Amino acid sequence: MFEFAGQYESFINMVFLAVTGYIALHGIRFRDEDGNTDFVRLLFGSIAAVFFFMVLFQDVLGIATF
Repeated sequence: MFEFAGQYESFINMVFLAVTGYIALHGIRFRDEDGNTDFVRLLFGSIAAVFFFMVLFQDVLGIATF
């Protein structure tokens, strides 16, 4: 995904995975004071999870092609 980075591509992939993984976990697990979920946080958490798994499987592990 980050071929322009040259030799730093694996480092940038790991940083990207850390950030998107945090966004996905926070967005999916977030609850307000009453215990209700927020639709927008669930939506963006799910989108972040898709990007997380896409980069993980395609660029880091190399087991899938999208």
